[in-house]
Amino acid sequence: MNEFETLLNSVEDVKVRDVVKGEILSVEDGQAQVAIVGTGVEGVLTLREITNDRDADINTFVKPGDVLDLLVIKQIVGKDAEGANVYLLSLKRLEARKAWTALEGKEGEIVTVKVTKDVKGGLSVDYNGVRGFIPASMIDTYFVKDTKKFVGEEIEAKIIEVNASENRFILSRRAVVEAEAAEAKKEAFAQLQEGDIVEGTVSRVTNFGAFVDLGGIDGLVHVSELSHSRVKRPSDVVKPGDEVQVKILKLDEEAGRLSLSLKATQKGPWEEVEEKAPVGSTVEGTVKRLTDFGAFVELYPGVEGLVHVSQISWERVENPKDVLKVGQVVNVKVLDVKPEEQRISLSIKALEEAPERPARRNNNEDGEKRDRKPRAPRKAAKPSYELPETQEGFSLADFLGDDFDINDL
Repeated sequence: MNEFETLLNSVEDVKVRDVVKGEILSVEDGQAQVAIVGTGVEGVLTLREITNDRDADINTFVKPGDVLDLLVIKQIVGKDAEGANVYLLSLKRLEARKAWTALEGKEGEIVTVKVTKDVKGGLSVDYNGVRGFIPASMIDTYFVKDTKKFVGEEIEAKIIEVNASENRFILSRRAVVEAEAAEAKKEAFAQLQEGDIVEGTVSRVTNFGAFVDLGGIDGLVHVSELSHSRVKRPSDVVKPGDEVQVKILKLDEEAGRLSLSLKATQKGPWEEVEEKAPVGSTVEGTVKRLTDFGAFVELYPGVEGLVHVSQISWERVENPKDVLKVGQVVNVKVLDVKPEEQRISLSIKALEEAPERPARRNNNEDGEKRDRKPRAPRKAAKPSYELPETQEGFSLADFLGDDFDINDL
């Protein structure tokens, strides 16, 4: 076979989708002229077929004399100086083909991908030249509104599905986040114990309490554990980002739950109540609640005392609501303090002068003495006579003796 026949056979051997070796002949105007080794055929390698970065400099990727494995994409309209066909070659598509091959059977593995752009329904990512997709529901453990913040970032994601024939490559960042959170939670539970006082950061505030991040694990501070005083809105006490000290009330590793208390780390209002409101002192307070048996008056935040209905007024009070109103400010006297039972007995009437009792009067309204009915004389007790039992041989005259005279009857 002569040299022409060999060259002809080599040209015929160049087909679309073939992988060939190409030597870079020159680089100019954003593209490289390539000689397909062993064929006598030339090709073109453009910047677009090297990288997805349109602003990149082609000279940073290739230079004359480089020999690269390239993929034949298509035949270009036109011929070279010798009249041979010219082919469009690609470096990135060959790398993508290799990547697809490498991805086969890799479902479940975690890889590092670069987010190229945010698209409808999720994120478009690149992995070794293969374009993948992360659905919006798989970006994080919560719905992400602003997906643009991920563009340009390199992130770890778990491979969910690989289908080279359909160019289908699905990944999940959420799976990685959940796995990391589970591991961090496991480590955190191993280091924590009930009763511990630890530092954390408020991550979220809800209507029923606040979640505190303890470094890999979130615990809940229920609204009832935020403060010693009554809390209507948790946001009035804490906000996201606050650094707080909390006490661990309960650990449930199996359920992944952690109950915390903020108020348990703070000095309770009842600890100093005997100094602030000693027995016999007068304190100003606010009526907080009214019941049938009395009124609860707040003396200090978290400290309420009871004014029993009998201690509201010197006058008889049928219902405390008839005398007091919620929110009313009153002065009260401290009758008794039991901090260990969190009980204080209070009195309002003790601060008021007791009314004088009306004196008894013997005169009527006209100032005249009342006519009194004379008391009836006491009746003398009637003598009681008991006659002895009648015995044979005795008569009534024998019993009465000499003083008896039958003629006197």
